[in-house]
Amino acid sequence: MSTSPTTPPPRSVLPAGADTTVDPATGHAAGIPQLVLLLAASCMSVLGAVLIAPVLPQMQAEFAAVPGAAVLVPIVLTVPALIVGLGAPFAGLIADRFDRKRLLLVALVAYSIFGTAPLYLASLPAILGSRVLVGLCEAAIMTSATTLIGDYWSGEKRSRYLGLQTLVTALSATVFLGVGGALGAAGWRTPFWLYLIAVLLVVPMARLIWQPTGRDTTVARPLPSIPWRRLAAPCIVTLFGGVVFYALIVELSFVLNGVGVTSTATIGLVSAIMSLATAAGAIVFSRVAGSSPRVLLPIEFALAAVGLLLVFAGSSIPLITVGAVITGFGTGMLLPTMLTWAVNRLSFEQRGRGTGLWTGTLFIGEFLSPLVIAALGVGVGGLQPALAVLAVVTIVVAAITMVALRRHTDPLNVSHL
Repeated sequence: MSTSPTTPPPRSVLPAGADTTVDPATGHAAGIPQLVLLLAASCMSVLGAVLIAPVLPQMQAEFAAVPGAAVLVPIVLTVPALIVGLGAPFAGLIADRFDRKRLLLVALVAYSIFGTAPLYLASLPAILGSRVLVGLCEAAIMTSATTLIGDYWSGEKRSRYLGLQTLVTALSATVFLGVGGALGAAGWRTPFWLYLIAVLLVVPMARLIWQPTGRDTTVARPLPSIPWRRLAAPCIVTLFGGVVFYALIVELSFVLNGVGVTSTATIGLVSAIMSLATAAGAIVFSRVAGSSPRVLLPIEFALAAVGLLLVFAGSSIPLITVGAVITGFGTGMLLPTMLTWAVNRLSFEQRGRGTGLWTGTLFIGEFLSPLVIAALGVGVGGLQPALAVLAVVTIVVAAITMVALRRHTDPLNVSHL
């Protein structure tokens, strides 16, 4: 049946059940193969975020003669987050206007190319440049993968799978941190080989992932506007949540160095334990996703704050590890709460841009995290006191969310858009 330019095109993402869609070309419903591939793609942003965290002290020693190395080396880890923050909204526009699948495939190939560049780049500025390009790829990968999850599933299943996304990425962070720490023993460049993982996903994705056609991109029809007012609260909370989420991912290795731990394997192990706690938090979220943000957000921020206070007070590996575990557990619940809160407010035609906006907000918060902590450290006399100040602010934010969202009682899994 033909469709005229003035008639809205038929949805190709037809329901196969209450909350699952099908590929119109094959009639096959979205299922485990599609979910596994999209979750694997989501892990690429985690790979970029945590893989080299255990070797940051080695990199700092390598480039000690470079002016400003004490600031530039941590930015090697975090600059992709800034680029994701700036680029994800544009990636979302491409996803809505043109093609989610093609954007994902091209970004995965480019990610492997730019991600492995530090293996042969000699200067710190050149490495920083390659990390900027990695960030552009991460923006496209994370936005398109999350958007496709929202396209393929709806309602309770969507909420569960978005929670699973956080769980899987947290578990992958555990693996990447451990492997990065182990590979770091052979030199700080060695972990960058793992960026080749992304290109291995391209062939199965080309065969099993399909492009939803909820709107006809061949017709010059304006996109529906984004519900800015409904997205404002999730994005504002997410900006600060990104600062809290990333704080120990970046700073834990330096905290451990400060109490005498120099082994990258040990640093990687402690960081991996924290990531396991993040995964545990995501599992708990999947069981309480029917609760409203007003209930969940204060609890999650409070847990993160308690953990940060323990890290501040810690002078031994066990106490610092306990604090990191509590913070990781809190942020493991926090991330899917914020994501589901935002995505469930979007229609198909808005989902790419809305997801890109949320993703960008999160990653800007992550980029700002070490800068905020560094600025606090200058004012209060060191890294651990700075984490204590962040903890106090987090407690204040927990109270604010409880009061500001007092009228928001909708569960997180109500949307069937």
